Amino acid sequence: MAAAALGGLGLLRARLRLAAAAATTSAALGRTGHCAPPLWRGATAAALPSAGRSYGSQAKEEEELRVRYLDDEHKGIVVLGLNRCHAKNALSKNLVKMMSKAVDALKSDKKVRTVIFRSEVPGIFCAGADLKERAKMHSSEVSSFVSRARATINELGGTQRLPRTIGVSLAKELIFSARIVDGEEAKSIGLISHVVEQNEAGDAAYRRALALAKEFLPQGPVAMRVAKLAINQGMEVDLVTGLAIEEACYAQTIPTKDRIEGLLAFKEKRPPRYKGE
Repeated sequence: MAAAALGGLGLLRARLRLAAAAATTSAALGRTGHCAPPLWRGATAAALPSAGRSYGSQAKEEEELRVRYLDDEHKGIVVLGLNRCHAKNALSKNLVKMMSKAVDALKSDKKVRTVIFRSEVPGIFCAGADLKERAKMHSSEVSSFVSRARATINELGGTQRLPRTIGVSLAKELIFSARIVDGEEAKSIGLISHVVEQNEAGDAAYRRALALAKEFLPQGPVAMRVAKLAINQGMEVDLVTGLAIEEACYAQTIPTKDRIEGLLAFKEKRPPRYKGE
């Protein structure tokens, strides 16, 4: 994403400012909301976990990233909620550290099927890097911070770089101008998949993401994993090589218990019972 033009933190800032359009609607972007209460506004019992897990060392910092393991019909879905209201969710060293720890924990948890990354601050997703904090950093700290932030962001969602998503010319235009786009424009250029009308609780985008995540839950974890691998690696090569990658990935699903359970469930006309092996 034009790192030479914006620099490491500028790159991260542009990426997340654009990502804000994917998590909010035009109506939400115009709000001047206040800090969110301890629990999500408008959340239902089914959508909230019985207990949350958070990372951090200080009382104030512990709430900057809220990690929620959902239960009941949403079991297997984990929500990472940004909650730095006073700084518009700007990425500080502490927040990046907490995000990194949370992602590492999720990667090793076989019970986790889908992760939703959201803001719990009304009207904003993320303002980018915390430039006020960066100004106080020693030069030796900046490189380490950028590297950790990049590595953490790269772990979320298996996303492709902006030029691969919307094309080189448009990607350069958005990055060089640092323009913030609303939800409708983001959808029209193919940056996001869905735009929804804001609701009274201010969490319409989260609700849509939760519904989409619920659609993923019945699918076999092995099949989902290799499908993601085939898509991500296939985008980097020519079609012939991509088809070979697809074939190799499919071969990994043939002997698994996931596939056998899926076939039995289909035959018996019942929901599959995957164990996540």
